[in-house]
Amino acid sequence: MSAHDPRITPANGHAAAHELRGVVEATRYVKGTVRTVQQPIVNLSDAPRGERASQLLFGEAFRVIDERDGFAFGQTLRDGYCGYVLAGALSRQEAATHWVAAPATHLYPKPRIKAPPEVAIFFGSQVRVTGDHGGFLRISTGHFVPATHLQPLRARFTDPVGVADMFLGTPYLWGGSSRWGIDCSGLVQQAMIACGRDCPRDSDQQQALGRELQPQEAARRGDLVFWAGHVGFMSDEQTLLHANAHHMAVAYEDFEQACARIASSSEAAGNGAGDVVMRRRP
Repeated sequence: MSAHDPRITPANGHAAAHELRGVVEATRYVKGTVRTVQQPIVNLSDAPRGERASQLLFGEAFRVIDERDGFAFGQTLRDGYCGYVLAGALSRQEAATHWVAAPATHLYPKPRIKAPPEVAIFFGSQVRVTGDHGGFLRISTGHFVPATHLQPLRARFTDPVGVADMFLGTPYLWGGSSRWGIDCSGLVQQAMIACGRDCPRDSDQQQALGRELQPQEAARRGDLVFWAGHVGFMSDEQTLLHANAHHMAVAYEDFEQACARIASSSEAAGNGAGDVVMRRRP
């Protein structure tokens, strides 16, 4: 990717990251301040009050470069993606100890399953555990989370397709990154990161993952298939698993049927059109 791709360049004209001095023009250059997301989900937009480009989850780290009019501009530590979030959604940086490895989990006010939960957080969210209460773990907010829903920060899955399957039926949401709503590249990213693999946010960026498959190579589980503006996992030689605007959900689909459908129609939300442009094996 170009160093000046605005998606991964922490500069907005008012301020830029200090490492960009002499590379981009800005009024000032700053080291930035790392803060932590304190809401279940917060939109990352391309401009203040702009369109959603991605989402950050509870506990994620965000490097703030500039803050004005209630919005913070900066860069996610997850993937280097840049944009604007509501400043009120951020708090001081907090070191996490665990992450949510279930599609979603409730935050209980007491360590009892009948206690009315106050809110839910989603797969990939990061928390700091402060106590063990039997089947529940207390986190730094004072809430209790079922212990089976959390994994130590370094724990990872081994099968990205198996992770993506956990999102089956999740509503399609442009720029979405959670069980609440997710898009095609968000699904791939969440699945790859959960398996300990670095993965950029957008499908065109993901075309650099792994190696390109030759036309004669048969597909196997975990391969990525790309169209213009769309990506999905092969779950086996004949089956595609993807978040898509046709089903408006994460769904399995016969690969040949998906190819024919996508080739013959331009889907809503820019969600793929035309022929397959690349296959890659991460």
